[in-house]
Amino acid sequence: MKPSSYLNASVAAISLFAAFGAPALAQTQAPSQGAAQSSPPTAQQQTEEEAQILVVGSRIRRDGFDSPAPVTIITREESTLAGFQSTSEALQSTAVTGGTGQINNAFGGFVTNGGPGANTLGLRGLGATRTLILLNGRRIAPAGTRGAIGSADLNVLPSAIVDRFEILKDGASSIYGSDAIAGVVNIVTKTKLNGFTLEGGYAPTFEGGGAGFSASVAGGYTGDRFQVSGSFEYQQRNALSLGQRDWTQCNTDFVRASAGAAPGTGDFIDPATGRPKCYPITGTGSNGVTINTIGTQLVLGAPNGPGFPAAPAAFPNTACNRFRPNAAVTTGPFPGFECVGGAYFNPTFTASQGTNLNIRDTFDRRSLNRSLISPGKVYTGYVQGSYDLQAFGDAELYFEVLGTKRQSSQVGFRQLSLDYAIGSPLIPASLATARFSNTPVAPQLTQPGVGVGVRAFIGFGNDTSSQQVEFWRVGGGIRGNVGVGDWRYDAYVGYSKSSASYTFESFLTSRLRQSLDVVASGAGFACRDTSNGCVAAPALTAAVIGGSFPQAWVNYVFVPITGRTSYNEFVYNAQFDGSLFELPYGSVKVALGGEFRAQKIDDTPALESQSGDLFNLTSSAITRGTDKVGEVFGEIDIPILKNLAGAKNLTINASARYTRYQSYGGDTTYKIGGIYTPIDAISVRATYGTSFRAPALFEQFLGATSGFLSAQGDPCGNLNPASNATRLANCASEGIGQGFSPTQGITVLSLGGAAAGLRAETSKNFTTGVILQPKFGNVFGDLSIAVDYYNIQINNGVAQFGAGNILTSCYDDPGFRSATSQSGTCQLVTRSAATGRQLTVNNSYINIASFNTRGIDYTVRYATDIGPGRFRFNGQLTQYLRQRSQTDPRLTPTEFNGALNNPKLTGTADFTYTYKQWTARYGLDWIQGTESYTLNGIVEANSTEVLRVPDYTTAYASIRYRGDKFEITAGVQNLFDRDPPQISFGRNNRIGNAPLYSGYDYVGRTLFVNVTKSF
Repeated sequence: MKPSSYLNASVAAISLFAAFGAPALAQTQAPSQGAAQSSPPTAQQQTEEEAQILVVGSRIRRDGFDSPAPVTIITREESTLAGFQSTSEALQSTAVTGGTGQINNAFGGFVTNGGPGANTLGLRGLGATRTLILLNGRRIAPAGTRGAIGSADLNVLPSAIVDRFEILKDGASSIYGSDAIAGVVNIVTKTKLNGFTLEGGYAPTFEGGGAGFSASVAGGYTGDRFQVSGSFEYQQRNALSLGQRDWTQCNTDFVRASAGAAPGTGDFIDPATGRPKCYPITGTGSNGVTINTIGTQLVLGAPNGPGFPAAPAAFPNTACNRFRPNAAVTTGPFPGFECVGGAYFNPTFTASQGTNLNIRDTFDRRSLNRSLISPGKVYTGYVQGSYDLQAFGDAELYFEVLGTKRQSSQVGFRQLSLDYAIGSPLIPASLATARFSNTPVAPQLTQPGVGVGVRAFIGFGNDTSSQQVEFWRVGGGIRGNVGVGDWRYDAYVGYSKSSASYTFESFLTSRLRQSLDVVASGAGFACRDTSNGCVAAPALTAAVIGGSFPQAWVNYVFVPITGRTSYNEFVYNAQFDGSLFELPYGSVKVALGGEFRAQKIDDTPALESQSGDLFNLTSSAITRGTDKVGEVFGEIDIPILKNLAGAKNLTINASARYTRYQSYGGDTTYKIGGIYTPIDAISVRATYGTSFRAPALFEQFLGATSGFLSAQGDPCGNLNPASNATRLANCASEGIGQGFSPTQGITVLSLGGAAAGLRAETSKNFTTGVILQPKFGNVFGDLSIAVDYYNIQINNGVAQFGAGNILTSCYDDPGFRSATSQSGTCQLVTRSAATGRQLTVNNSYINIASFNTRGIDYTVRYATDIGPGRFRFNGQLTQYLRQRSQTDPRLTPTEFNGALNNPKLTGTADFTYTYKQWTARYGLDWIQGTESYTLNGIVEANSTEVLRVPDYTTAYASIRYRGDKFEITAGVQNLFDRDPPQISFGRNNRIGNAPLYSGYDYVGRTLFVNVTKSF
């Protein structure tokens, strides 16, 4: 994450002034249609409604930013000063996220919702599916690739025409419907444009790779009865590979030699180099998967390779089952091959010592070509407009069109485990006696019933995956005066469509098997089965083991696989709002309306994926489903007191919504809040309400994706009289007694939960805060302080329990497979009655999780005149008091607060000085150190693992010159080039030795320049 300077109007602007409105804000924040309108008001309406604005979190216009809920405003101008090149970068900054992890371009090699290349936003650490994204008050439909699409992709949002971002960190389902559990983000575009502006930005990194570039044009025209405006922009992020940063070139175990020793002192030393062993392909430490070697049976007398210690006299024999080519080796069991690593055995195989079998030649420089940051290109066009009909109550027709095309890609590294069957003519004579396995082993590449003579662990090289996503949103409507008092109406209809394709390269199991079944043919070999244009696999040579293959064979077995994903959403809503009646201290205002939405998802994987023909990859079924929802809602704003001694303002706001989904039925949410200002310098606000999240279409209809667990995961395996009594009884009820030894792997199917009656998850949200704005006059400047407490409790959370957890929960349940079941997980487990008693687990989405997060937001804003210019300070601190989840109601909830990637404290601060046309800014982005010893029940003083990281702070500096129609901004992000911290292998996903966490900057020190020219 980059330092976020734009906390300026953001954290203080609304959070501090929201309670009562501030004239200073009115100068910098234009009135907005916010959530009630989808396009900008005309010049005539702007004049009539200038005193009334609408900000995210309410459908009622009011005289100022006096929402009872905490709202943050960030201007596009400030995000540019912070060096952000796009809307997605601005929204994923720490000032918005509070340091919670987000999905960004560093996650291209991991399985994420929305697919590789997607960028999403989740507030309060509750995930992207619990944060609602709006554009001009209208929800943005999900977009992305593969079946798990459930939230908006920030890549589809425009940047050049954005005026500001409004962030509500409060539950708001009674206002906006589903998904608004953790909060709502509304992106508001500029309106009433005349002329056009060209803008360009460039952000090169100091160490190379990962540079950003953007170019755009935005403009419009406003006439007497109409206005039209829009933008077109291009954004590009260049690739950044592991090999381009020092801290990603050699990921090691990063452990201590003993408790209290320095980190890294316990790393496994490669005897061939004398340095810590690097495993950049898998991050699996000194037990990394071998590459560019062959696997055989364990044999004696194999000579060790150079650099490996000789066997001691008491253990004269070296035993080895991994070898690499060495033509100089003429002795031993396999001439031409030397042992890689090995253990030292006495002649009878009864004792051993020395190095283990994991000292292997595993480093392949091509693995450093893998993507650290995924490259991408985004093209975005946006047009909005309105036309005054001068009829139907001064009605206005309005419309908007948003179109985006995203192209993204990732480079990976592929290993190939190639099985040569016993007796295959492709095995050289020196390895004819090798026996990796006397029986076929998974993955099955040999002929039926034939074992594996040699398994070649080959570093195949780099592979590429790519995605192309096109997103369209078209909408429009009519709005005007009802003709009774100040009542207005607004009717809107919109349609969104995401069309995507995703391509990756994969070996086909059927073709690998066919190509390995060969017969001699002249000087070479030919496939026994010549269908499909079969190309014979290459003979096992040193070159093949090193990853060099005939291109014709590669083209035959390694092919591009393409799937397609679409997501459609249709929306219609209508709203009436106005004054209901007068009270002594103002008008009671209400908003009433309804909405209908229809959604459809269709993800069709390639046929090879559906049939399970992808080598060493899971199979995927079609994800296809629809849902419809109808809603009615209402909101009321009641002024109780105003301009009295001890009661400058007391206002109550309440809202309610009834929702009925086709998939699971009806639900009602409500919210009540209030704001009280006893004196001008103090305001107190609070809200309490309920929210809900309907299961995303993929959570309902995700097609079954197959996977496997080891047979040893069977809860009924190898039981004895001392085993858990409940488990013994439950296994016995299925006819399985003690001593049963499972021999078949456990099939795991990950799929949607519609068939299991998946319901919506519900939540309760409480916030309260105080805003202090003492008046010091011009001598001391302007000071504002806000403190807001929040508590969000989610019940019936939609989640996957995990196959291992499901099995344990089921077989340890006293109500096993009965109506008295405590867990309800046994409905997800079936056991075959055939020999072997194989288990199948449906790891579907179910309502079982609960989440609780609570904390405090602190905001400080200070501004004063210093010398000839104006100084301004903004600071924000987020303190998490709890981040807790529970996936099994019978177990103690898990507390993540303070664990790795879940900091207890995060903060941002910026210092700005403006003098005439010049503005200079310095900013800091801070994340408190975290540790996962507590989470894992480890005593740190006794541990050799490094599971603690220090505080992480990045800084940035920028300067801007603003002329009449010309502006240039330049600066440096990550000013001191702070690398991410390091942790040990094993308990957290890593990139290099660093935690996989969006709060850390992987790119490094970056220069940024942004230039605009208006005409």
